[in-house]
This record gives sequence, structure tokens and C-alpha cells, in this order.
Amino acid sequence: MLAYRHLFHAGNFADVFKHALLVQLAIAIARKETPFFYLDTHAGIGRYDLQHAWAQKNSEYRDGIARIFSRTDCPEAVRPYLEAVRAENTDAQLHFYPGSPALMGRLLRSNDRMALTELNRKDCEQLQSEFAGDRRVQVRNMDGYQALKAFLPPKERRALILVDSSFDRANELRRIADALAMAHDRFATGVYAIWYPLMGSRDTSEFERHLVNIGLRKLLKLELSVRSGSPQGGLSGSAMLVVNPPYEFDKTASALLHWLWKALSVDGGGRYRVKWLSGE
Repeated sequence: MLAYRHLFHAGNFADVFKHALLVQLAIAIARKETPFFYLDTHAGIGRYDLQHAWAQKNSEYRDGIARIFSRTDCPEAVRPYLEAVRAENTDAQLHFYPGSPALMGRLLRSNDRMALTELNRKDCEQLQSEFAGDRRVQVRNMDGYQALKAFLPPKERRALILVDSSFDRANELRRIADALAMAHDRFATGVYAIWYPLMGSRDTSEFERHLVNIGLRKLLKLELSVRSGSPQGGLSGSAMLVVNPPYEFDKTASALLHWLWKALSVDGGGRYRVKWLSGE
């Protein structure tokens, strides 16, 4: 398990990995004019003050977004993400980091819709204030796994769903697998993005095999690690599984992750990987 409140980790390498990929998924889905629905099951507070004492405790963002915030040599696949982060910092200094709700709020079109669910009541109240008055956005104080049942299938019949659990409880990978199996039964054509930390190889391998065995026909694994070993109490890498990825998303992700690995790796450690677990 992780000791997890997102403000402690905002803007770290795992956030950069996850959010840069999420932005590209949204861009790919929005290439069609028809509206889409976005569901964020563990939404957090939306945006994060990196000067807050919690963020400053370990300053994880310094080895994440701070390393690339001012870079001008990023590939096209990374540029929309960096532009969105810079838009939150109008003085060109890194003070704030947009979480997935804020990033997606910038990308939604007028006819798209977004539902954000957050179980922590105070975090949910802050999230509600962030999107007050935006008719495209619904914020609910509820369990993220229940949200998959409550909001799927959407009326738009096109959707991007982010499952970004806090991993502060035991057996979280099993809960994700069960919830995803249920969601896929309800809405098989949705694009699902499932983030998880790379901690124990046995646990993650069993998780991945289980998802293949439940019949997910198009399942792409994306991985980024930035050091050869895990720091004490922290992470060395994280992964994202994408169910039903858009056409040629694997190629976009490969270019994106190659650059991020070079930019974020510690002394050349770690690796990136793009691998089909089923379909291609």
C-alpha cells in the first residue's frame, strides 16, 4: 500500500507520465466531432498548490514537472500537456499543478460532458468549487468504483474513463480488476485508462493476466520507471493500461514516453515500455 494524499505527490514523475498520456487520449477522442463523456473515478481536488506544506514536504514535483516545465525541445506528443500546465502558471514560474480534472476541463468542448467523483468529502467540496457554474461538469461525493456503475453507459456512447486509485488500501488491484470487468460488461466500447504503481512484480503480473483473461480484446500497457530501484517509501515506476486505445495511440505513446524517460530518469536508470497485452 502507499501512504497517499495526492497533494504530497502532485506533479511527480508518475503524474507527468499519467497526465501527458491522458491529454493525448482526449485529443485522439476529440478528433471526431460527436461529443464524448469523461469520467474521473478518483478525481482529487482538481489543481494543486505546489507551495503548500504538504507538497513541499518531499517536493516530489522537483523530479517531475519541474524538470520539464521550461523545456522547449519536447516532441509534439508532449506539447499539449506542457501548454496546459503552463496555462495554470501565468507568470511563467511553476506554482500550481493541474490534476486530471483541470487538464480535462481545458480540453472539453462545449458539447462534451464530464463527471468527477471523489470519496473524501473535503476534497470533493474543493472540487465542486473549482467547477461551480460549469454545466458540462458534474461533481459527486462517492466511491469511484460505484461511479463506474452509476455513470456507464453514457448517453453519448463515446467515453474516456480514468481510474486513478489512491492505493491506500490492501487488495486494490483486485478491486480495480473486478470494477473494470463490471464496467466493461456495461460499456464495452469505452476507452479506459487505469493507472497503477509498479511495486510488486508478482501482484502486477497477476493483475494484468486477470484483465486479459476476462476478455479485454484490446489492452495496451504503458510503463515508465525513472530509477533502477525504489526509493524508501516511494516509487520508481508506474504503469497505465489502456483498454480500447485510439488508432495508433501506441505510436504516439512511444514517442512521448521515450522523451519523458530521457528527461526524468535518474542517472539513466529505469526504462519505458509500450506493450500490447491483447489485440494490436
